[in-house]
Amino acid sequence: MSEPLESRLKQLIVSTLKLEDVDPASIADDAPLIGSGLSLDSIDALELVVTVEKEFGVKIASSEESRAALASVGHLAAYIRTHAPPDRPPG
Repeated sequence: MSEPLESRLKQLIVSTLKLEDVDPASIADDAPLIGSGLSLDSIDALELVVTVEKEFGVKIASSEESRAALASVGHLAAYIRTHAPPDRPPG
């Protein structure tokens, strides 16, 4: 069972990228987001990064950070937990 942040991220991924045929609950926490897995491309990744930055108040500064953070829902949740500002806990 996913943690609340992971579940929230799955909903955010599906709604942001308009993945109507994907059930958020079917996304595994450790499934790759880019390439295999959800088969997101670089435009999807950029759109997701912008949304995550706005939603959680984090800054993903470089393409290396982005690649690492978007490795999976679990990686993204860990990144947010580590980098979220103290006044905006990720929940």
